[in-house]
Parts: sequence; C-alpha cells; structure tokens
Amino acid sequence: MTPTDSLLAYSLAALLLTLTPGLDTALILRTACAEGGKKAFQAALGIDVGCFIWGALVALGLGALLAVSELAYTILKVCGAVYLSWLGLQLLVRPRSSFSHGKSEPAKGNWFIRGMLGNVLNPKMGIFYVSFLPQFIPVGHSPFIWTFILVTVHVAIGTLWSVTLILSTHFASAILKKNSVVRGMDRATGGLFLCFAAKLALSSK
Repeated sequence: MTPTDSLLAYSLAALLLTLTPGLDTALILRTACAEGGKKAFQAALGIDVGCFIWGALVALGLGALLAVSELAYTILKVCGAVYLSWLGLQLLVRPRSSFSHGKSEPAKGNWFIRGMLGNVLNPKMGIFYVSFLPQFIPVGHSPFIWTFILVTVHVAIGTLWSVTLILSTHFASAILKKNSVVRGMDRATGGLFLCFAAKLALSSK
C-alpha cells in the first residue's frame, strides 16, 4: 500500500474501533455526567497520553514483549484488573449524589491520571498496537516514525469522539443533574468497570 492508502485504511479501522463501546467510552460518559465537561476532557486527555505511552513502547520494541511473554502479560493484566476493580468499587460504594461540587469543596480525583492509568494498565491495548499497527506501515518507511503517525491518527479520532460524547451530555444536562440519575450513573459505571476488570483478569493473549 502507498502511504496515502495506509492512512485511509487505518483511519477507517481506527474509527470503527473508537466507536465500539468500551472502557474509555464508559469513563468519558460517567465523568461528563457526574463531574462535568472539564473533568471529562481531562480524562480524555489522560486516555490520549496512555495511547502515546503504548505507542512509544511499541515503537521501541518493548510492546512486543507482551506478545511473547506470558509473565509480563499476566503481571500487567492483574495490575489493570485490580485498578479497574478499585475504580468500580469506589463508584458502587460511594456514588455521588449531586452533579457539581460546592464552592468550598474541591473536586475529588484526578481524572487525567485515571484516564491514563486505565489505558496504560490494559495489556490489550499493547497487544492491539503490536498486532495491528504493523499492518499499516508502508514498506520501506520507518516503523518508528509511522508508529507515532498511526497512534496520532487514533488519538485524534478518539479525542473528537470524546468531545462528541461530552457535548451530548451537555444537551441533556437538565436530566443528568438529577441526584438519582447521578447516583444511578455512578453505580452503573462502577458495575461496568467491575465487568471490564473481570473480563481483563480472565482474558488471555
């Protein structure tokens, strides 16, 4: 494939991947509903940074270790499952009862860090990049440079989708600000995070 063909084919594949509901979508929606658009965008930026971290690892050849080492994969998988379980239990046990914090009460949690860790501690992301990105690197071109080009395309599409999700919750803010809706969203997302944690813990390469 020519570089143009590679970019077009990859962009389509990355778009379909991004639109498939998953942990990132759940995190963005929950944060936008319960914390507001600013916090949700911070989570989205954290997810983006996580993608670039995985891209750097793959470009340097470290990501391939996950594809061949069962021990490395298992360690990262367990760490990711534990982290997702912690997030899920926090939302289930202590759901918020209001959309916004009071003026004297600082917002809890760093959603940039949460978004980044949720991505970095997911070995499936590393396996995906290791197995998927090389298919779209044109013959004769630098794998290092093209890895970052492809990751940047993925991040750009993901950011646009995150902004779309955040704006969609803004238009429904009257409903989403209700205490019962906020608590329900927290608990539903917490349960979803626990499901993702279980799926990750039971997964294999």
